[in-house]
Amino acid sequence: MSVASMENGSSTRKTYWVAGATGFLGSHLVRLLKEEGHSVIAVSRRGGEVAEIPVRPLDLLDTAAVPESARGVDGAFLASGRGSRDKAPAEVLHRDNVLAARSALAGLRRAGVRRVVVASTSGTIAVSTDPKAIPDETARAPLELIARWPYYRSKLYAEREALEANAPPDFEVVIVNPSLLLGPGDLRESSTGDVRRFLQRALPAIGAGGIAFVDVRDAARGMLLAFERGRPGERYLLNAKNLTLAAFCARLERISGVRAPMLQLPRFRPIATQLGRLYTSAVRAIGGEPPVDETTLEMAQYYWYCDSSKAERELGFVARDPGETLRETIEDLVGRKVVSLRRSSGALSPRTVETA
Repeated sequence: MSVASMENGSSTRKTYWVAGATGFLGSHLVRLLKEEGHSVIAVSRRGGEVAEIPVRPLDLLDTAAVPESARGVDGAFLASGRGSRDKAPAEVLHRDNVLAARSALAGLRRAGVRRVVVASTSGTIAVSTDPKAIPDETARAPLELIARWPYYRSKLYAEREALEANAPPDFEVVIVNPSLLLGPGDLRESSTGDVRRFLQRALPAIGAGGIAFVDVRDAARGMLLAFERGRPGERYLLNAKNLTLAAFCARLERISGVRAPMLQLPRFRPIATQLGRLYTSAVRAIGGEPPVDETTLEMAQYYWYCDSSKAERELGFVARDPGETLRETIEDLVGRKVVSLRRSSGALSPRTVETA
């Protein structure tokens, strides 16, 4: 059992409901709960299996199915939603992230669930044009930036739905905001796609901005800690490391032996954006498809740093060494044959293969 469980007098076996159970974060949460000795009712849009636990297919917009699936559980976790950097599917993102969260929370309350942890993203709080800014939970949501990207906009609205649903002591809602999730097991490349592109030498340039990341296994632990110790109506940032993208790529180079891109985008965003458009147009003009979309290049000009001191102080959250996370992310991509690396003169060099 976790230390938090024992300290809170909750070392007994519990039954938890987990939505988004087949996703990157949700699957690790299911495994953690199972390892802690708890029972899990796992649901996701398509269903499946995680850690030998069957995952029921469930549409969170089904107002009858949600409460029926969650009756009698001791708590619930929403690790569901749709992630996308594409600016096109704003309506789909609103449905899957905002309306689904609203429906799920209402259904859980009707089922008699007393406490829910909702996974959001640090990007609803922590994105800035200032390299010295390291926002915490007290920071104002940077609406002027979030408005540029439908995914982060939808996650901010989903957070507001969660906070509006919070009604202690009858129904308590706690939010966690993990930074970029890295680590093993990202079967859909929801978070580790840029690492894969780095290893395949598919990144045309390094952005001038900065990145924050956390191990997905630590974020899953953070969700459980938030359930056990978090204050209702509060948000908790979960982060391990803030790095410039140049420093991040340098770390990947040292671990993998793959050379980082030589070109770095200029700090002046309009020029960097224009270069991104020219690159995309040039690749498509010769019949190709850019390995990196314009939105990703645009986002790489901003700083996504954040401060997880509140989670460390109130939840007992501890992030593992970020070098371990990066190494195990690479090892997982190689082990699943997403990329292939071979030793050459004492270093590692890439031989790309079909994406698994």
